[in-house]
Amino acid sequence: MPLPHQSVVHHYVPQWYQRSFLTGGSQKLWYLDLRPETVKSGPVEYTRKALNYWGPKSCFCSDNLYQLRFGETTTDGIETKFFGPVDRQGAAAVGHFRNFTGFAEGTGDAFNDLLAYLGAQRVRTPRDIARLQQRVRLSRNDALAAITTLFQVFTTMWSESIWEIVHARNCDAKFIISDNPVTFFNKRAIPGGTPPANGNEFSRIGTRTIFPLGPESCLILTHTQLARDPWSNPDRPRENRRSFAPTLINLTEIQFGRELQEDEVLRINRILKRSADRFIASPDKDALYPERRLPFRSWTELDSDWFLLPNPWKVPFTTGIMVGYKDGSVWGMDEYGRQPWHPRFENQEQRDWERVRFEEGKREWARRRFGKSLAQVDDHTRHNVAADMMMNDFLRESGYVPEEADDPAS
Repeated sequence: MPLPHQSVVHHYVPQWYQRSFLTGGSQKLWYLDLRPETVKSGPVEYTRKALNYWGPKSCFCSDNLYQLRFGETTTDGIETKFFGPVDRQGAAAVGHFRNFTGFAEGTGDAFNDLLAYLGAQRVRTPRDIARLQQRVRLSRNDALAAITTLFQVFTTMWSESIWEIVHARNCDAKFIISDNPVTFFNKRAIPGGTPPANGNEFSRIGTRTIFPLGPESCLILTHTQLARDPWSNPDRPRENRRSFAPTLINLTEIQFGRELQEDEVLRINRILKRSADRFIASPDKDALYPERRLPFRSWTELDSDWFLLPNPWKVPFTTGIMVGYKDGSVWGMDEYGRQPWHPRFENQEQRDWERVRFEEGKREWARRRFGKSLAQVDDHTRHNVAADMMMNDFLRESGYVPEEADDPAS
């Protein structure tokens, strides 16, 4: 029997997240079922409506999704004691980064809370719970309990990624909501196709993490190896891929402020829609069909102009971080989180190769992205001006802009 005051309807995409996409006073979303069920009622068989206009209370939810059962007794402890705090802190963190303009008071806490929310959101969907049960052969109870630990499985590599927040403030298209909001995109991994041999799509060099922070803001995380060498084989495993390991990030290097063009927002929406399990939503009905407004591009060509890449001119070619503590102890790692006992720690051959590819990639990125909006980084780094000047000099020398142009990169 259920305990008193137990919740029944569990949202795998929180209502607060859905409400953040509502605009113009609207209280409802257009909710599209990509695989509407066929229902049989007596002799009558019919297909449920694919498109509905519902409030967040009715979208992206399932009865007793996180219910734990012990004999005849049930509890919603996972929903209230785990997802409750993660969602409360996550809502504030998403709001902080939605309008991010550089490191400020509270950024560190918001970063940690956002990591926790991203991890929980990635593993809380019906699809991912079912996958966990199948892969590890867990009972429903054990799979739900495992979520409270496994939600941190991506945290280390997310922390070591290049972070960029892009915007859709200057175009009509806005980002949509998916039942898989924390989406992995790899041009070699078409949703529904053959899964990767190691079963871990995220750990491959070419996999980006895409997460809309709202209708006009989207977080994109890129593995450092891809930023250094955009021509890398996207199927190769990321260097020193690992989970549940300590790491460090410089929060002043988060990129922000880039305004996407209309077709770029539509391409992200196409990725979100194709990667959804079953449902997507938006306050704008037309936004649910990005393919209608987007000239045909195959999955492998969606990022052919490198629009998902962060600005490489503003990605420092770091070689490692060392931290000293008051007690005299030190802790350090190289750019891929490898520590001194790792056999490839500070691998000079790799660095020399990546340095060459990085410089080539910066120049090619400038050519492909010429005339487009550029990301910024925190002004305290003094890296904005220097990076823009170097890129502008390259564009002038390459003949892309006349010598008298003041700021061709703007």
